[in-house]
Amino acid sequence: MRFLIIFLVSLPFISCYQAERNCSHFKTGTFKYEALVGTEMLTTTFYRNDSIEIDYFKGKADTSSIRWINDCEYIVKKINPKRMAEEKAIHMKILTTNGEEYVFEYNIVGDTKKQKGTVQKTK
Repeated sequence: MRFLIIFLVSLPFISCYQAERNCSHFKTGTFKYEALVGTEMLTTTFYRNDSIEIDYFKGKADTSSIRWINDCEYIVKKINPKRMAEEKAIHMKILTTNGEEYVFEYNIVGDTKKQKGTVQKTK
């Protein structure tokens, strides 16, 4: 009985917690994404406005169009793909935000395999 009372008293505090999700803060700006590939840490920086994203990776720039589905989800598609794999659109979803960074998941549109990453807003 004691357990039940403690559970019922603490329930409002447990059920009210929601991860921060201030997605509109990340619609525009300059960002940095780091990923461990094998044993090497690779960094991509990118600039995004409402409809365009320019990625800088290993000294090369690449431009993609952006179509926002809602405040936290958008579709990225390369404007000038160089290979067939680059022609596929990518669905991005911001899961949580914390200050100047956000955790996201992404997948190729139509594919069920999702991956996660963290991005830092630098400007």
